[in-house]
Amino acid sequence: MAYSFRTYLPYYKRNLKVALPVMLTQLGAAMVGLADSIMVGHYGTTDLAAVSFSNAIFFTVMVFAMGAVMGITPLVGHVHGRLEKLQQLNAPEEELAHKHEQITSYLVNGLVYTGLMCIFSLLLLVPCIAFLDRFGQEPEVVACARPYYTLIVLSIIPFLLFCFSKQFLEGLDNTWVAMLITLGCNLLNIALNWVFIYGHCGLEPMGAEGAGWASLIARCLMPVCFLVAMLLKDEWRRYIQAIRLCFITRREVEHLIHIGTPIGLQSFAEAFLFTASFIIIGWINKEALAAHHIANQMADLTFMLALGIGSATTIRVSHQLGKGDLHAVKMASRASVHLCLTMNTIGAAIMIFGRHYIPYIFTEDPQVIPIASSLLIIAGTLQYADGLQCIGAAMLRGIQDVRVPMRIALFAYIGVALPLGLALTFPVGWGAQGMWIAFVIALAIPAVLFHVRFHKQLKRLADQKAYE
Repeated sequence: MAYSFRTYLPYYKRNLKVALPVMLTQLGAAMVGLADSIMVGHYGTTDLAAVSFSNAIFFTVMVFAMGAVMGITPLVGHVHGRLEKLQQLNAPEEELAHKHEQITSYLVNGLVYTGLMCIFSLLLLVPCIAFLDRFGQEPEVVACARPYYTLIVLSIIPFLLFCFSKQFLEGLDNTWVAMLITLGCNLLNIALNWVFIYGHCGLEPMGAEGAGWASLIARCLMPVCFLVAMLLKDEWRRYIQAIRLCFITRREVEHLIHIGTPIGLQSFAEAFLFTASFIIIGWINKEALAAHHIANQMADLTFMLALGIGSATTIRVSHQLGKGDLHAVKMASRASVHLCLTMNTIGAAIMIFGRHYIPYIFTEDPQVIPIASSLLIIAGTLQYADGLQCIGAAMLRGIQDVRVPMRIALFAYIGVALPLGLALTFPVGWGAQGMWIAFVIALAIPAVLFHVRFHKQLKRLADQKAYE
């Protein structure tokens, strides 16, 4: 059945209302990372190398952990959607209390699960402190990296608590609090960078270590701000006040692991692919690596927008599923696809038509610019596959379907993209362009299969509902 723009308009508005704060949150996080690099880079090249080296190790683990706690959103969202439906039907107070109790249970067990993720992350990251010199870096870079790396490893505990709080409130259909806290703490991070890195306000210059202290302080503040925000609103305060140790159950924690771990592995697979691509393209020459960095930076900016729409999709789909409105599930997911394709078209046009100008923002090297220009054409084409796989994965998370998407992602990102990229880059001789062509082909696989699976699962749910 065909629908007009007017039919979809309410769904566009609702999705964007949820998505816009997440987009601003993601862009804010990207900008503070850029500010860190610029500020440390102006202090010293060794310090910049130390920060880049440390973050390469840290983010590999952090991406998995962040993905793992995302599983709380569809679970809370489903119950919250059901609660809203019961409130509309003026259901008995006992039924409403039961749904509130379920949300409190997810809050309590989610905190336990997040604690387990913190322990797991620390077990992977802490031992690396003693072995940073085994990664082939120059001795002065390792010496500079060790205090910075130690501080950001410690910061993973408050940061994962922030991520959990963010995902929990997104399940309750609120994305503005996370945006305000993220932007505020990011500004604090940049201000503290200025104080600690360069040695202002009577302090000695600390370089990379100062950036580590700034990140740790800002990240410690983030979950505290969330706690304050939840205590200030009656609807959310009731969940904090209802916390009891008796809510902790092995069954609920295992359920969160069952949902969260596949999401974490899927996020890790994609991050691993792009991290590995920097190593592979670095084997060509430094000009190819610099050009790859430029194209990747541009692709990351547009991907942040897709991530925002994806988060909104998971929230909207889980809420409508909780209400039992499968038609609204279908319409909300289609509206997200339309929004994503529109934004990706704009992003692709900027990259393709601006390919001769964008590289000059980053460099004036005459050997880098033509390579970057050619990569931006492929990066523009990539936007459609990358955006569609992001939205497809978010739609499936909304209906709590995570294991099969994880297998598809692992196959596409690691089983297809890496060997194909290596083959096209070196034996075929296409250089950095070969790796980016492999990206397009590999990302097209989940872009198609995620959407096919979602519509099959939606049909299955409709058949179940009809049978009931």
